[in-house]
Amino acid sequence: MMMNGKVVAITGASRGIGAAAARVFAETGAKVALIARSAAEIEALVAEIGADRAMALACDVADAAAVSAAVAQIVARWSQLDVLINNAGMIEPIARIENADPALWAQAVQVNLAGVFNGIRAALPVMKSAGAGTIITISSGAAHRPLEGWSAYCASKAGAAMLTRALHLEEGQWLRVMGLSPGTVATGMQVQIKASGINPVSQLEVTDHIPADWPARALLWMCGDGAEAWRGEEISLRDEDIRRKVGLVA
Repeated sequence: MMMNGKVVAITGASRGIGAAAARVFAETGAKVALIARSAAEIEALVAEIGADRAMALACDVADAAAVSAAVAQIVARWSQLDVLINNAGMIEPIARIENADPALWAQAVQVNLAGVFNGIRAALPVMKSAGAGTIITISSGAAHRPLEGWSAYCASKAGAAMLTRALHLEEGQWLRVMGLSPGTVATGMQVQIKASGINPVSQLEVTDHIPADWPARALLWMCGDGAEAWRGEEISLRDEDIRRKVGLVA
């Protein structure tokens, strides 16, 4: 599917799924706005993609004003925003509740849940003025079942999943709203999980995880007509039928 003339904003774009999605969308003709805290990494990605088709916006998604300013910069440069991918997230603190650091726990909620809200809140007026748009939030199986040591991640991802449903209820008549649960992906987050030694996910091997370009390609597919039946839903890449539809498996 081609995305010529479309503008796509991706949070957490410095690495993993976010960086892979930036490359996939750019390859199909989209202009991509890369949002992340680490300026050096997204600036390097802009250099790779091309400054005419990408822009780097150093921004902490937990800061609502900073997110609004980032969206304003996107519109100032390209006059539109067609797709928002809420991908930024953090797994820490990986610790049992009795040992979890309260400040780090609160930060996870700010990034994983409030960060999604901040992106939605900033993008909505722009998309509504155009009468169309797509907002996809990266979810997780952890949003729907608890895992030892992941209370902050599970709780915040559960909140983001419900926020996706609330957004669809309120704006789904004109806005394409979806969630993507990719399963375990070979990203830097898995290094942190592996090092923790807590819960069964930490026991997985590198070969058990899917490559980051799989969810990136799924995100592209979700922006097209083939995903119409899943509006307002959370799609899981653990579903073999979805993998076939995306073209990840024969």
